[in-house]
Amino acid sequence: MDYAPGVARADTLKSKPARKRSAGHLASYFQAAPLAIVLGIFLVLPILTIIMVSFWDYDSIQIIPDFITLNYEETLGSWVTWTIYLNTLKYTAIVWALTLVIGFWVAYFLAFHVRTPTMQMVLFLICTVPFLTSNIIRMISWIPFLGRNGLINQTLMNLGITSHPLEFLLFSDFAVVLAMVHLYTLFMVTPVFNTLMRIDRSLLEAARDAGASSLQILTNIIIPLAKPGIAIGSIFVVTLVMGDFITVRFMSGGQSASVGLMMANQISVLQYPAAAANAVVLLAVVLLMVAGILRVVNIRKEL
Repeated sequence: MDYAPGVARADTLKSKPARKRSAGHLASYFQAAPLAIVLGIFLVLPILTIIMVSFWDYDSIQIIPDFITLNYEETLGSWVTWTIYLNTLKYTAIVWALTLVIGFWVAYFLAFHVRTPTMQMVLFLICTVPFLTSNIIRMISWIPFLGRNGLINQTLMNLGITSHPLEFLLFSDFAVVLAMVHLYTLFMVTPVFNTLMRIDRSLLEAARDAGASSLQILTNIIIPLAKPGIAIGSIFVVTLVMGDFITVRFMSGGQSASVGLMMANQISVLQYPAAAANAVVLLAVVLLMVAGILRVVNIRKEL
């Protein structure tokens, strides 16, 4: 009986940290609740709705709530769909490679060859000026340059380089890729530039003092340290190109197709369940591609 008060005091002291930990956990949940609610309403709920609609039936005039797998069978069992997916992946690979090369060298120039921060900011803002207009206006602006009587064809014929207009410049895969590179290069420049600016310049000086050439510094120091920015830019470009449909519609002149354009056409004829099934498949493909990028580069570890 004499030790009971001491035991009670010890139990009280032990219970206080436990209460503090539980209060801290509740506080963290309350802090995360607003963002979780926003993500749930504007991200998770729409995706669940698309998945639900993808199992519904439809006819020429109405959508019928049901649970069928016919939409997925038609999507995955059609050679036309597979061809369109391959065409979309072709656009994605080409645009990603071009934006990576162009975006990296633009970011490299801004980070290492422009000395003053003020000039870096001015040049970076100049790169963003075209993005103050809509994508459609920037796409349409290529037509006077690429058309049969456009500036490029007229210049080539006046110089005697060609005797007739080049047909592949407009309403072709070339025009689609050119417009996409124009639209999405900045999404590669920005994260790569941000990563390059965080590289410690003393590492480069130490490499030069050790006798490393510019190419060795680039391949052994700069590019490995720029991998997080390259990965983030790649995710942006891949997701944007895979879902793009307006660029393919305008710049190919209806002669090419993409998954996004196929879904837009299905929606235009009220085939919402079929479009939802294609959206789910496209989402799965994009997530696999993003997972592959994150598998190669651990962004959270590298940053």
